[in-house]
Amino acid sequence: ASEAELTGIAQGVADAGRGVLQFVSDFDDPEKEAAMLRRIVEASGRPLSVSLAQADIAPEGWRRLLGAIEQAAEDGLPMRAQVAPRPVGVLLGFELTLNPFSAYPVYREIANLPFEERIKLLRTEDFRKRLLADAPDTDNPFLKVMLRSFGKIFQLDDPVAKYLPEFADTPVWDGGDAPITAVHDQQSPMQIKHLMNHTSGLTYGFMSTTPVDALYRDREIEFQSRSESLADIVTRLAKIPLLCQPGTQWNYSVATDVLGRLVEVWSGMSLAAFFQQRIFAPLGMTDTGFSVPKQGQDRFAALYAPAVGGDMSTVGSSSATVPQDQRGGLKLMEGSSHSVYFTEPSSHSGGGGLVGTIGDYARFCQMLINLGELEGERLLSPTTVRYMRTNQLPNNSDMAAMGQPVWSETSYDGIGFGLGFAVVLDPVKASIITSPGEHHWGGAASTFFWIDPAQDLFVVFFTQLMPSSTYPIRRELRTRVYQSIVD
Repeated sequence: ASEAELTGIAQGVADAGRGVLQFVSDFDDPEKEAAMLRRIVEASGRPLSVSLAQADIAPEGWRRLLGAIEQAAEDGLPMRAQVAPRPVGVLLGFELTLNPFSAYPVYREIANLPFEERIKLLRTEDFRKRLLADAPDTDNPFLKVMLRSFGKIFQLDDPVAKYLPEFADTPVWDGGDAPITAVHDQQSPMQIKHLMNHTSGLTYGFMSTTPVDALYRDREIEFQSRSESLADIVTRLAKIPLLCQPGTQWNYSVATDVLGRLVEVWSGMSLAAFFQQRIFAPLGMTDTGFSVPKQGQDRFAALYAPAVGGDMSTVGSSSATVPQDQRGGLKLMEGSSHSVYFTEPSSHSGGGGLVGTIGDYARFCQMLINLGELEGERLLSPTTVRYMRTNQLPNNSDMAAMGQPVWSETSYDGIGFGLGFAVVLDPVKASIITSPGEHHWGGAASTFFWIDPAQDLFVVFFTQLMPSSTYPIRRELRTRVYQSIVD
């Protein structure tokens, strides 16, 4: 396996919350191997045991590797070496004792092939998809790690085009008053982290401010489709110019939907299946999904909008198109008895396709405030959660400096963006009562959540008012919550 693959397996064990990694050395280059193992341990934070199973046939290599590992242990790393009682070769720790796939019908098709051929098949996307589809739900942490490890391993600075080649040649709009046909090449490629922190150059069709979002509307880039797959929509999206060079501006966008497609590519599963198996089931989120089952439809909420001035184009504006005192009350936008969410979509939208309950979302927030774990189920390592809620914008900039001074009735001075949510950098500059490090985001229907590690607090607010810029509910709610804390 490559170092990247081994590091991915190590991180999988770290995410599982337990386990010791075990490798078998061929002593080809003991010093190089020891240096690689050090990096894996440093990256994952997990202990590592090296079994010197071939010591009888490579005594000199054994001594050199043992010496390097002992030095790592003296340096404070959780590494140790041990001698196996007899040579067991490359099968130790995988084929003889820890093969979690052996009971699966798909795996039994290849069970009698030579070891090298089986590993080669396990690394192909087609076979991995079949294997994952055949995998039952399980409480076996090692199985969870193995299923995760045979997927794609990515880095935050990987080009998106490495996994979605359709983005390799996506042009960039010239900006200003230029027509949509005036474009130039990407100066540097769009990266995975640009999708996560919304600096990818993508946008939304409802923005109604540039020729780029106009083309989104013209080509009907809508991810909650009942006729297209997620892959098909992303392929069409990649043909539309970017709003700006990747990494240079913050623009809320369909980037989260593109991340949903990447999850499908990396895991070999549909986004719905991945969410259900890896997030909802482990966290006990029994009411969350991409559609509302019949038995839950009587609990579905209606959706409202202001009678006047209720379009989504105002969410990124510093001033409303219609003053609040002229909006004329509310009108029903979608009733509770008939909804598009009553049927399963063909394209699962990572950016806005889920329905659920406040109780389910509270469990999700509790997992995050617990640094990745809930009731014995660990989804993320503590290091990963801390990194996610760290500002990821260039030069530690806030969103206002990145071109977005206001979003959904909220000023973004003093607020940065992590991997998936906004992060408060300076409450005074942001003019809000909260703690540095508080992280949050909301939905189009004025829903909102925030997590404040300093106060050991999370808040989930669900309402049904579209768009979220209609009224400054979120700022008022935050103020009232913090004014009520007396200890």
